[in-house]
Amino acid sequence: MRWFFLILAIAVVATVYALGPRGEKFSDPPFELFPDMDHQFKKRPQEPSSFFADGQVARKPVEGTVPLGFAFPHEGNEGNLSTDLDYSRGDDYYNTGQFGDFYGSGFPEEVKIDEEFLARGKERFHISCSPCHGDSGDGQGVVSKYWAIPPTANLIDPRVIAMPEGQIFWTITHGKGLMGPYNGVIPVKDRWAITAYLKALQAASGN
Repeated sequence: MRWFFLILAIAVVATVYALGPRGEKFSDPPFELFPDMDHQFKKRPQEPSSFFADGQVARKPVEGTVPLGFAFPHEGNEGNLSTDLDYSRGDDYYNTGQFGDFYGSGFPEEVKIDEEFLARGKERFHISCSPCHGDSGDGQGVVSKYWAIPPTANLIDPRVIAMPEGQIFWTITHGKGLMGPYNGVIPVKDRWAITAYLKALQAASGN
């Protein structure tokens, strides 16, 4: 019983201490247990800066810079930028990797498998996938050297090789386990390109 009263007394004192000063003004800054980057060494727009020769904080983009996913206009289309950032627009096989509730096998008709497409898949795989899954897809990426619990999936394992193309695309889109979704990072066409390249890796593995 005495422990009950002791804990009750501590709770009352803590509550009074927390609520008592509310509404009062203090000249000293408050104690911040979690500052959450509230105070940063940064400059706001239009502020002067002695770091740059022109004394301005605002900087022009690097020469040749274009918005992510956009390309310079073709001749006759001056003034307009084109984009190929198509992340998902529908519920068809091309956008989901599924026919209803079932994973599809093979590639959608919108995808043309050629050397250029596989090269694109290889490039995107090395950017987004190889840090965890390794260059060969064996799950021995650089992340495995620092964080091996749970182990990264081995993409050339017979279990993964048996997965249809639609299931691989769906997994890239929605993620699995500790792997987050890439539907807002990798466009639909690039997800299929990665799937095609992964299938080539699996075929070359001999498993």
